[in-house]
Amino acid sequence: MNHDNLDARAAALDLLQGVIRRKQALDQQMTGGGFAALDARGRAFAHNLVATTLRRLGQIDALISSCLEKPLPANARTAQDILRLGAAQLLFTGTPDHAAVDTAVDLARARGQGRLAKLVNAVLRRLQREGAAALAAQDAARLNTPDWLWQSWEAAYGAETCRAIAESHLTPAPLDITVKADAAAWAERLGGEMLSDRSLRLTGAAPVPELPGFSEGAWWVQDRAAALPGRLLGDVTGLTVLDLCAAPGGKTAQLAAEGARVTALDRSEKRLEILARNLERLGLQVETVAADALTWTAPAPFDAILLDAPCSATGTIRRHPDLPHLKGPEDTAKLADLQDRLLARAADWVRPGGLLVFATCSLQPEEGPGRVCAFLARHPGFTTEPATPGESGITPEMVSADGWLRTLPCMAAEIGGMDGFFAAALRHIA
Repeated sequence: MNHDNLDARAAALDLLQGVIRRKQALDQQMTGGGFAALDARGRAFAHNLVATTLRRLGQIDALISSCLEKPLPANARTAQDILRLGAAQLLFTGTPDHAAVDTAVDLARARGQGRLAKLVNAVLRRLQREGAAALAAQDAARLNTPDWLWQSWEAAYGAETCRAIAESHLTPAPLDITVKADAAAWAERLGGEMLSDRSLRLTGAAPVPELPGFSEGAWWVQDRAAALPGRLLGDVTGLTVLDLCAAPGGKTAQLAAEGARVTALDRSEKRLEILARNLERLGLQVETVAADALTWTAPAPFDAILLDAPCSATGTIRRHPDLPHLKGPEDTAKLADLQDRLLARAADWVRPGGLLVFATCSLQPEEGPGRVCAFLARHPGFTTEPATPGESGITPEMVSADGWLRTLPCMAAEIGGMDGFFAAALRHIA
């Protein structure tokens, strides 16, 4: 057995167990351990394998359990995770069958699961023969969506839209960028498609830092939907704007590129350093503040504030297939309370006549409309400023009956969808 092949799969096993067994985010695990020791090709293989396994875990688990006479014992979790990776390779990643099966058996032996190596082999051989037919009979969207999310989306958006959201999560998100200027020229140069006057969608597979325009700071990576909350502030030229919870800085860059005088605040110094490096590459000047917004005090009122609040991030599952395995309904309640407190702080720092935009990349209504309704009930000096479709990239289907921005992963599905975002513009009238 080629050690490189086994090393990549061993790293994939560690990542998968980090998410499922230890509730660690996938991205945060990729800086060390066996994964970091792999070459670029090995890292790409391991990451794709884990992401695919997480994206399709409901289907994979149903297929594995149909091949077992009785459930695996509690002390066979490692063997279960090896089976999951093996099944993902057989059914979803296009790995040659013999490689998927042989490496799974070798990995089981290497990880102290030798007594179950025969079982691993038997289950995967059966999936090799019967898996494709069984797969075709499955309801993929439903199986891969945890009950709490499915029920929440069905209640909020209806059965048809709930299913469309879940189906959009079965494929990874495309790469969108925001350009500083001249979108049409960059679309031509990068072979991309214009989504608005500033957003492009790219189809190539080249690593981001190697693409034309990256090193000279002509653009930055930002999902089409993530660029829209900042657009609700309108023309920000010359205005003082506070970007709260600013890192990693896509929205900060957007505001600075449009001529705002930006203060970017985030409680994480490490994340602010990444933001500063990104803005340096882009040649954009902002003031950064490392502080907790709940205890910080603004030195003077701002013309506008963008609060992209911490949230369950369920609108970004296409990019982060680990999310459904890390979060639960209890997280949403905790985050909603934090969002209320951040909104109340931000309200004190907007000058009369100024705008406060509240945004989350969550599909959960309690992290969107629920927070705005609660805020307006407590702050009679604020009123909703409706979002207007137009050049900004906001389309009529993205504007709710209340005038709030709501994007869903299934919108524009024919060209690859977008992240799920909620945003509301609140005008300080008193």
